[in-house]
Amino acid sequence: MEDNDSNIRRWEDLDIDILVKIFQLLDIFELTSSGISRVCSAWRMACCDPLLWKTLDLSMLKSNFIKIPLEPYVYVDERSDRILTRLLKISLGLSRQSIMTLIFHFNLYVSDEQLTYTAERCPRLKRLVLPAWNRIKKTGMCKAIRCWKELESLTMPSIANPPYILEEISTHCKNFSELKIMGPCDVFFASSLAAFLPNLRVLSLRCSMLFTDVLVLILDSLQNLEVLNISHCVLMEALPAPQHKRIVKEIDVTIRQKASRLREFLTCMDDSCVMCQRTRTDEGLVRWYKYEEGLWKTDEVRSLTL
Repeated sequence: MEDNDSNIRRWEDLDIDILVKIFQLLDIFELTSSGISRVCSAWRMACCDPLLWKTLDLSMLKSNFIKIPLEPYVYVDERSDRILTRLLKISLGLSRQSIMTLIFHFNLYVSDEQLTYTAERCPRLKRLVLPAWNRIKKTGMCKAIRCWKELESLTMPSIANPPYILEEISTHCKNFSELKIMGPCDVFFASSLAAFLPNLRVLSLRCSMLFTDVLVLILDSLQNLEVLNISHCVLMEALPAPQHKRIVKEIDVTIRQKASRLREFLTCMDDSCVMCQRTRTDEGLVRWYKYEEGLWKTDEVRSLTL
């Protein structure tokens, strides 16, 4: 009886390029959890192909956490940390420093150790989306930034003490040009931008509370700015006591004149706009968890959308 086994082409004999095409159809969990990289040397080689690792997208992974009254204001359970640590170790091992874009969910609370471990293994990173860093200390963030000398784009939360992070970016990331702040931008933040990132070209402040004097400061100070997105912001004007502030319904002519030099000045202050309504309801600090999953990924600036 003739043995036909020799005529059967085995999976491990597939061309590497074909294997890579197949593996590109897998999500990060399938690629790292199913053990496909351990099947054989050919599969391992395909799993390490740079085409699979230009972007490490963890935007579908959220921490299991509770809010607490003291810093870091969240408590993440150990199982969540173990899952993230395992995923990072496998992904960063397979990627072999190929990752250029790294995306975290806004409710994925990365620790100092996890961020440092990641930064050291992603030296070619150009874009970072990290909109929550409650558990990351100043030293951890600075250490990570020093690893990312090619960083060009950052999506970050609003923080109380912005100078340290912006100074680190200014010192170590010479090609940095694009920033998205997911939260209010006050005078202190705007002044820090002017001091440390005067060459910033793209800035998105969408869905936040923004005072007109801050907007003027940004337009006056960031002379290299090309794109400014304030869509769905609650625009406020500071007033003397006892009123203190009022909502501005229309952008002042003077502000529009200052913004006319920009390539794009993106605005939306429409009462019928759902996102504008949500920003007002949430008082300029949008609670993304209340709305459609993935809504936080959108941006009117094409290069910042996910």
